[in-house]
Amino acid sequence: MKTYIIAEAGVNHNGDVNLAKKLVDIAVKAKANAVKFQTWITENVMSKTAPKAEYQIVNTGSQESQFEMEKKLELTFDEFIELKNYCDENSIEFLSTPFDFESADFLINSLKLNTIKIPSGEITNAPLLLYIAKHHKNIILSTGMATVAEIQQALGVIAFGLINDKTSPSVEAFERAYISEQGQQLIKERVSLLHCTTEYPAPIDEINLLAMKSMENVFGLPVGYSDHTEGIEISIAAVALGATIIEKHITYDKNAEGPDHAASIEPLELNKMVESIRNVEKSIGNGIKIPSKSELKNREIARKSLVASEAIKSGEYFSHANLAIKRPGSGLSPFYYWELQNQKATRDFNIDEEIN
Repeated sequence: MKTYIIAEAGVNHNGDVNLAKKLVDIAVKAKANAVKFQTWITENVMSKTAPKAEYQIVNTGSQESQFEMEKKLELTFDEFIELKNYCDENSIEFLSTPFDFESADFLINSLKLNTIKIPSGEITNAPLLLYIAKHHKNIILSTGMATVAEIQQALGVIAFGLINDKTSPSVEAFERAYISEQGQQLIKERVSLLHCTTEYPAPIDEINLLAMKSMENVFGLPVGYSDHTEGIEISIAAVALGATIIEKHITYDKNAEGPDHAASIEPLELNKMVESIRNVEKSIGNGIKIPSKSELKNREIARKSLVASEAIKSGEYFSHANLAIKRPGSGLSPFYYWELQNQKATRDFNIDEEIN
């Protein structure tokens, strides 16, 4: 199965819809499966005194509040309609992450997206999770900063919403929905998980790619990787470990002004990442250990046979002294070396002649 590659445009458009289209072009040229943005109304998401994250301060060089920064990066719903149409025209899937109810409603009911990506920061936002789940869309749930218990709680809310349970929402009701046969079935039909380290850029020694396998074993769901590291090698490694989705931030210029450009990859890197992932997919195979087609022609050349190390006369015994193991492997296998000992030759053999 092919890895679903999401080029995360995020907020790297800097609030300019034309720059957003440029990011779409970059994703299309690289042959990514989707390009993803972030949709929010700043007043609905944060207070005016909300502080910036450390990486946001470093990358923007500004002491403005997070509210002020996000307001400048916000795109209007009309601009998102324009972007969605632009993606449709260029045959790439448009995705966006909602951070509030109004944005979720817009993506689901106005843009009619089939898939909703829920970001790591919203994994404990049970009301938003429930609202999205009730619309029966495919859900990609990012799990940065989360424990296994928190992921299970989130999946319980999603299960409750997918079931359309008519009881009142509660922690207990979510648990019941999660462990129910119907809830588990619906989660498996609708939900994929993304492992993630929520830091920009993420330190290599804190990536813990094996957590993908743990999540897959615990939840029985497809697991991918949302990559915030510098470079492309960790995304490629994640695919080799079985990631079904790769999400990677993209930019037109890592040195551009804005909070996420520095932790993003530029067009040539994205091209190389997509190409490398597709090559890794081809290399994974079916897991059955048998010679490949290209190997078969080399087998006789690379392996060895039993040969006479000196002239052997008919009736003479084979022994350590007159047997050698040499290429090519077109004769008797060296596996029979011991069985030949003290057997008589039935004909003459010249030096280096294969024993048969």
